[in-house]
Amino acid sequence: MTLFPETQGTLLAALKSPGDRAAWDDFVVLYRPVFYRMARRRGLQDADAQDLSQQVLMRVSAAIERYEQQPGTRFRHWLRRVANNAIATSLVRSAREAAEGGSVVDIVADQPAASAEFTQELDNEYERELYLRAAVAVRDEVAADTWQAFEITMVDGMTCEAAAETLGKSIGTVYAARSRIVKRLRTQVTRMQNAEEKQ
Repeated sequence: MTLFPETQGTLLAALKSPGDRAAWDDFVVLYRPVFYRMARRRGLQDADAQDLSQQVLMRVSAAIERYEQQPGTRFRHWLRRVANNAIATSLVRSAREAAEGGSVVDIVADQPAASAEFTQELDNEYERELYLRAAVAVRDEVAADTWQAFEITMVDGMTCEAAAETLGKSIGTVYAARSRIVKRLRTQVTRMQNAEEKQ
């Protein structure tokens, strides 16, 4: 399996083929963490979030044959609708099953009513997943100390001065390393987004 899924149009065509296990593997690797994080954000425990992610994927699997791309529509718009419905259905079903305890009922009651909020959340999680994938690719392409300079300043929040002292590098070297990594990450994320836009 490749690190990044195929371009979305090619992946979609492959998903509609019942025997194309590799396409489904690529799809699951990209989207399962997105659905999982969304479920956890709704207060579900790990096992429940895993179950919910699986239910969303099963719903997508059942519905993918009916997906037809129309002019001006994108796959992620359709996916949002399917995911939103699957998550809502699953949460309501869980609420009914746990009505006596009330914990899942409270979770459902706390869900935002506006689909715009769900859409924004799905987009944010998708962008996060793209960044995580880009980070893996970029980290493998650069020297370990270059990545470390980026990570301790941008992720861990250490100042460039402190990072330079920690790494035994000049402040200019730390700034340059951080800048190079940020540029590569942006390029990698843009490449993945552009591949999806070509669908």
